[in-house]
Amino acid sequence: MVIFMDDKEIIIDTINKIRPFLISDGGNIEFVKYENDIVYVRLMGACSNCEFLDMTLKDSVEEAIKEMVPSVKEVVNIP
Repeated sequence: MVIFMDDKEIIIDTINKIRPFLISDGGNIEFVKYENDIVYVRLMGACSNCEFLDMTLKDSVEEAIKEMVPSVKEVVNIP
């Protein structure tokens, strides 16, 4: 049996796979919404005020999500 996931489910699944790496550094990530090809997340814990927040968001989270869902234009953190 083949189960198809929609883009939102794939994004949430991808975030869940990234989460353990953020938790290991004292942070966390929460999916907020997916709207107009933009993913909104909330970085929490140590990630919320880390000097590498933008790098983590763009180079890790956004890259992983875009790899799985190419139609995603951007990932935005909502503090």
